[in-house]
Amino acid sequence: MQRKVIASDGAPAAVGPYSQGIRAGGFIFAAGQLGIDPATKRFVEGGVGAQTKQALENLSRVLEAAGSSLAQVVKTTVFLANMNDFGTMNTVYAEFFPAMPPARSTVQVGALPLGGLVEIELIALAS
Repeated sequence: MQRKVIASDGAPAAVGPYSQGIRAGGFIFAAGQLGIDPATKRFVEGGVGAQTKQALENLSRVLEAAGSSLAQVVKTTVFLANMNDFGTMNTVYAEFFPAMPPARSTVQVGALPLGGLVEIELIALAS
């Protein structure tokens, strides 16, 4: 089985020794994305809701670079800096997956990179 690195200029560049995504075995494995605007390289303003939206938009661009889409997502993991933000994150998240949402795990973590409020990673089918 071969692996192919996926990279998109439409999402923030990796800030360490990892790829934005890897295509392998009929799947796309996307690294966690924060709510960072790729143009400004800064967190979007507006709290956890705005950061959730931006993280999912970043992931969408990674999937597009791989020839896939959010409609092909089978599993997500959401990392929250504060579980009290679950409701806000969930409302925004639902807008991106209105029908047949993927399986999901959501956990609170001690801290996220760069002081983010939410990070989301996913696995999708390769189209």
